[in-house]
Amino acid sequence: MRPKLLAGEDLPPEPRQKRSLEKRARLKAAGLVLFGEKGFESTSVDEIARRAKLAVGGFYQHFRSKRQLLLALMDELLEKLSQLDFRPRAVSDVRAVVHELLSRAFSHDLHYLGAYRAWQEAVLSDPELARKQLKIHAWTTARVTTVFQFLQQLPGARPEVDIPGLARVMDSFFWSLLGQAVRMPQVELNQWIDAATHLIYHALFLDLPGKGQRLKPR
Repeated sequence: MRPKLLAGEDLPPEPRQKRSLEKRARLKAAGLVLFGEKGFESTSVDEIARRAKLAVGGFYQHFRSKRQLLLALMDELLEKLSQLDFRPRAVSDVRAVVHELLSRAFSHDLHYLGAYRAWQEAVLSDPELARKQLKIHAWTTARVTTVFQFLQQLPGARPEVDIPGLARVMDSFFWSLLGQAVRMPQVELNQWIDAATHLIYHALFLDLPGKGQRLKPR
């Protein structure tokens, strides 16, 4: 189960009316933009409210602080990731499988770049957020481990690979890349995804399976 970042938070009641839901969505969108542009500390509640075209009181109807807004955004990111199906699809090219998995993950992550930039900053001075960060990494590392364990069952895989160790390294790399992607053009990000695909493939496989070979566990 993914970490529940809002557990124990004294959030205002969840809105139900369409108008209130739209206001909450505008606050989240404003927070994503401002957190991405200015970071966590330099972004104020007043600025978020103005960007969302709401009074400051409207902000506090939905969140008690910008910290709660940040938690809500990161929790939303984890929920999106939890819904992703990382099981490789039936294709004949292992590299294509790895590349598709990475592209699929980053397509969701990139929407939350602003939140993750602010999160990286906030965890440095907030011990509770730092503890939540450890839980996030433990969860994402476990998901990466599961994918690598599946890939290791395919023809041509190296049997002696330290899968948990490789998963920890790659998980740290993925989060680091996400943190840098906020200032990175799409072309450069695609190059990093290509490089990560190459690295993972050569860490796990001796060579490409024969042309047309289907990916089926041994």
